[in-house]
Amino acid sequence: MKGLMVIMVLILMVCSSASCNDNDQQQQQQSKWWKKKRVFSGSTSSSLVNPVGSSSVIFPLYGNVYPIGFYYVEMNIGKPPRPYFLDPDTGSDLTWLQCDAPCVHCTKGPHPLYRPNNDLVVCKDPICEALHEGEHNCEDDLDQCDYEVEYADGGSSLGVLVNDVFLLNLTAGIQQTSRLALGCGYDQLPGVNYHPLDGVLGLGKGKSSIISQLRGQGLIQNVVGHCFGGKGGGFIFFGDDVYDSSRVVWTPMSRDYSKHYSPGFAELILGGKTTGLKNLLIVFDSGSSYTYLNSQTYYTFLSFLKKELNGKPLKEAVDDKTLPFCWKGKKPFKNIREVKKYFKPLALSFNNGWRDKPQFEIPPEGYLIISTKGSVCLGVLNGTEVGLHNFNIIGDITMQDKMVIYDNEKQAIGWLPANCERIPKPKDNGI
Repeated sequence: MKGLMVIMVLILMVCSSASCNDNDQQQQQQSKWWKKKRVFSGSTSSSLVNPVGSSSVIFPLYGNVYPIGFYYVEMNIGKPPRPYFLDPDTGSDLTWLQCDAPCVHCTKGPHPLYRPNNDLVVCKDPICEALHEGEHNCEDDLDQCDYEVEYADGGSSLGVLVNDVFLLNLTAGIQQTSRLALGCGYDQLPGVNYHPLDGVLGLGKGKSSIISQLRGQGLIQNVVGHCFGGKGGGFIFFGDDVYDSSRVVWTPMSRDYSKHYSPGFAELILGGKTTGLKNLLIVFDSGSSYTYLNSQTYYTFLSFLKKELNGKPLKEAVDDKTLPFCWKGKKPFKNIREVKKYFKPLALSFNNGWRDKPQFEIPPEGYLIISTKGSVCLGVLNGTEVGLHNFNIIGDITMQDKMVIYDNEKQAIGWLPANCERIPKPKDNGI
C-alpha cells in the first residue's frame, strides 16, 4: 500500500525567512551542503537519444508475499554502476534512493547509502514542474528541486532531485546507459508497511516516473508490467516487447481516476455467482502486498466467506495473529493445495461499456496464504481502517501468477495467466 494515495509535496529552496525558520538545524545544514556543491546541467527530460524501435527492459524480481512480505528489484545506478534493491511501486511516480548527502534519518538497507554526484535537477525542469502539480514557482530557474513524498502507510522521504546514470539491458540486444532523474532521499520516516530496502522504484503514470522518462528519450514505449511468482520471484518489464497482445484481456484505464492505474468500477463475483457487491472502485497497486476492500465491502465479503465455510472442517484460529482472519484444520496445513477445495474462486467483472465485460479471475491462491503456524489466512484486509476510504486495492497477492500490463500509450490495463518463474524473451508466446 506504499504507493496508493501518494501525496507529493515539493518544496523549492526559495522559502521566505519565516518558513525557513521552521526547518530544523540539520535540514538547514542539508540545504547549505547542496547549495555549495550543486552543479547544474540541462533539462533531464529534453536529453533525447535516438529511438531504437520496439524494445523492452526486463528485471528479475525477488521476494514473496509471505513470509518475506514484499517483492524487490535490483537496479544498477551511478557511474560506476552500483546495485540497489528497490520496491517496485505502480502507485507512485518518483524513484528515490536513501542518500548519503549526508543522511539525516535513514533506515538500515541492504547496501551502502547512495552517494550522489553533483548533477542536480533544476527548478525549471519539466519533471520538477510536473511534481509540483500546478504549484510551481521558481524565483531562480537554477534553484534546485527539493521534494517531500508521503505515502498512505505513513512513510515519507524528503530529499533533492538529481540526475544519474541507470544501466539498462534492452531486449534489442543493446546495453544502454540512460541519464534519469531520481530522488536523493536524506530524511526518511518508515511507514507501517516498511520494507528494509534501498529505496522505491516509482512506476506510476506521472512525468517523473522512470517509464515516462525512458519514453521521453525514445527508448521504449510507455508500458510497464509485472509478474509476481506465487512461489516467490518473478519479473518486471518496461516496454511492449515481451507479450503477445492478442492473448491479453484488456480493459480501459479510468479517465476519472487518472492518477492511479484504475480500470474504474467492478462487481465482485464469488464462485461464479454475483455477490451483489457492485460499483467497487478498483486500483492496481504493486506497492501493496495484500488486497484491500472498503469497510462495507470487506465485511459483506467476510460474511459470504464464513457462510461458505459452514460445515467445513475448518475453525477460526484465534491464536494465529499473522493476519486478522485465519482458520486451522485438524492438523497444520503445508500449502494452499490442501485447502483449495474449501474456498471458491473470486472474480472482478469490469463494467467498461464494452460488449464483453472483462473479468479478472482470482483463484484461492490469490487471496489466501498459509502461515508459519500452518493456518490458512485471508490476504484481503479492511482498507477503510488504514485510510484508503472508498478505494479497493488489488495487491501483489491477487496479481500472483499473472502478467499484469499497464499500457500508458493505449490507456489500457491488461492481464493474462503466466509462468512468472520464467523470464520472457522478446515476443515470447509461451508465457
